[in-house]
Amino acid sequence: MSYPQMTQMDADRVWRGFGMRRVMVMGPPGAGKSTLARRLAARLGVPVFHLDQAFHSPGWVRAPEGVFRAEVERIAALPAWVIDGNYTAFAAARLAAADTIVYLDVAAWVCVVRVLRRMIGSYGRVRMDGPAGCPERFSLEFLRYAWSNNREKRAAALALVEGFGGRQIVLRGKREQERFLVLSQGNQKPQ
Repeated sequence: MSYPQMTQMDADRVWRGFGMRRVMVMGPPGAGKSTLARRLAARLGVPVFHLDQAFHSPGWVRAPEGVFRAEVERIAALPAWVIDGNYTAFAAARLAAADTIVYLDVAAWVCVVRVLRRMIGSYGRVRMDGPAGCPERFSLEFLRYAWSNNREKRAAALALVEGFGGRQIVLRGKREQERFLVLSQGNQKPQ
């Protein structure tokens, strides 16, 4: 299915508040999920959760499946949140609780450039939205993953969004993300 750009009617709905209290932010690596989630949570006055922080322990050690699932379910049961991350095998609790899904549909080349810029700019440091004890590193494998992710998983991700019973918002590119953030604040009506 082809999703149009955010229309003025969509913008007006966002401006009226939508009542967004539990928002899933999904998309390929480098699409801007963490940044959008953090900024949206601040505007809505709700906590933000980055699933990478629950999935990885210090040293990039993956959490056991049961531990990760329990943490995702615990977060999803909270009264309000913005959750950044895909982890679709663990999406059931989030989907059941969410009122909104925001999918960042960003071109592969843009994602790769952003991932590369992040790797270089944060190399050796733990990012504020990254897992504790997991400094940024250079990984050709992750760059390849970022390059192929949206092309290989886009159809399934958009089908998940389309099948979701709540609000479905698909944003393409930085301009739409910025407009969405401005409108979600709700303190002024857009022109």
